[in-house]
Amino acid sequence: MQKSLYVWDIVVRSFHWLLVLAFALAFATEDFSVLHAYIGYFILGLIAVRLLWGVIGSKHARFSDFIYRPRVIKQYLKDLFFKRAKHYVGHNPAGGLMIVLMLISLILTAVTGHYAYESEVFMIYAEHESWLEEVHEALAFFSLTLVFVHVVGVLLESVLHGENLISAMISGWKRRSE
Repeated sequence: MQKSLYVWDIVVRSFHWLLVLAFALAFATEDFSVLHAYIGYFILGLIAVRLLWGVIGSKHARFSDFIYRPRVIKQYLKDLFFKRAKHYVGHNPAGGLMIVLMLISLILTAVTGHYAYESEVFMIYAEHESWLEEVHEALAFFSLTLVFVHVVGVLLESVLHGENLISAMISGWKRRSE
């Protein structure tokens, strides 16, 4: 028997896929500083909407639904390792932690990119330009690493709990075998 639940609202899904696209475009436009900068500003705008939606949005979009204490995250990861992790309708504790880490990493990436770009365009803080660019690039690759871990986690969770989380992030509906 299959049970379907509407979990991911249109704001969460739109944010997710627009962020995927924008992040990929940011990497692809690295050598085109103006376009790259605008994509970074777009990412910051997306994050601003997501932060607001994390407070006022639907049940599973709210941070209160998926931010857990470190002890709970640690226990979940331990249980995941032993293939006995509890099923969560919304984000599990590891997924919640990943969201927080990705949001922080992307904010820092965009902010350092902004200052590096402004330094380049307006010739201010020129002595810090290369330092800012290096930090920006390191944060971008850290964010990419988080994306990789996120995708592996989604695939692992999909197999462990018998649900297609990628399809759920497209349709909003989680289908789970009972």
